[in-house]
Formats: sequence, C-alpha cells, structure tokens
Amino acid sequence: MQHSLKDAAATLAAGGCVVYPTETYFALGARAVDASALERIAAIKARPASKPLPLLVGDTAHLAGILPDGFLDGPLAADFTALTARFWPGPLSLVIPCRETLPRLVKDAQGRVSVRFTPHPTAAALCRLVGGALVATSANRSGQPPAAEPAELDPEVVAAADALVTAGPLPAGGPASTVADLLGGRRLRLFREGAVTSKRLQQAGYTIIPA
Repeated sequence: MQHSLKDAAATLAAGGCVVYPTETYFALGARAVDASALERIAAIKARPASKPLPLLVGDTAHLAGILPDGFLDGPLAADFTALTARFWPGPLSLVIPCRETLPRLVKDAQGRVSVRFTPHPTAAALCRLVGGALVATSANRSGQPPAAEPAELDPEVVAAADALVTAGPLPAGGPASTVADLLGGRRLRLFREGAVTSKRLQQAGYTIIPA
C-alpha cells in the first residue's frame, strides 16, 4: 500500500521505517536520530552493523544536527564548503565528523558519517517535514540490486517497512551516489565512485587519493 507524504512523515516522526525515492534509487530510511528504527533497517537489509548507514538532508539547516561544534572553523571546512557549493543538491556523499550523540549505526569507527543533500523533491520534503536528516540506504537486501522503479522493489523489504512512498519523479537509476572522504588540502579519498565522477571532482580542483 502506498502512502502520502504526510502519512510517511508521520510514520517517520513516530519512529517508523519508510521506503521512499531518491535521485538515484529507492531508499529504506528512518530519522537519523532514531536508534531503534536504524536497528530495524539493518535487520531488514541483513546489513552488517559495521557498515554505517548513509544520511541525506533536504536543507542545509539540517546539517546543524550532524556537524560537531566548531567543524565549520576547522581544517576540513574550506573543502566541505566548496564541494557543497558546487555539487549539492546532488548525488555526492561526503564523509565528515559528526556529533557524538548520533546513533552508532550511522557512524564509522572514527566517528564520521556519510551525508548528502538530496535534489529529489520527495526525499527532501520528507526531511523537511520531520525536521532533520534521514537514513537513505538502498531499499534492498544486502547484496541484491537496488530498485529504480516500484516494480523492482523487494516485496519483503516493502512489507517489513511501515510505509511506502512513490510520489514525485522516479529515481534515475544508473550509478549510485559518489562517496568521498574529506582529507583536507583539496584531497579526497573515494570510497565509491558513482554519479559524480572522479574526473568531475578533479576538474573542480581536487586530488583523488587511492582508497
């Protein structure tokens, strides 16, 4: 059963899990601060707990709940600001330090998260309606292909979630979002090359360091 944006947002606000479209593929998500919902997502996907769940935001104001105090005055601030100005909203996920209060399932061993500003109107609207970042991991079981159309969604994943939203444009499919680790000094390490290619990042003046 498909749900409206309003109903999906209410489900998220109540601590539920929702399948929703992003610019690349359908995502399975919950509010980034809902630890119990994130545990459910990891279980639904059979995803290792050691693999952090990525985040997306629908407004730069949502970064206030992610960035640690002083980040924008620190050594990574210049690169973060330049990359977000050039590639956001868009399928570029940046790996950055985060607040200690965020649940463990969104953080790596160094206390960092992967976050992007989504250009998809439905995903962005859900973020705005709940007032913060959402987890956006592909709505499929670990190791299975992601879904760009509703018909491609795994029925078991949809059944395990609390709501399904298909409003807005379909995901574009193709490469997933690029995941780049900020190293400072206009250097990046690509954990995953995707929709934003290494060539485009190099053209923007960044050196790609091998992972």
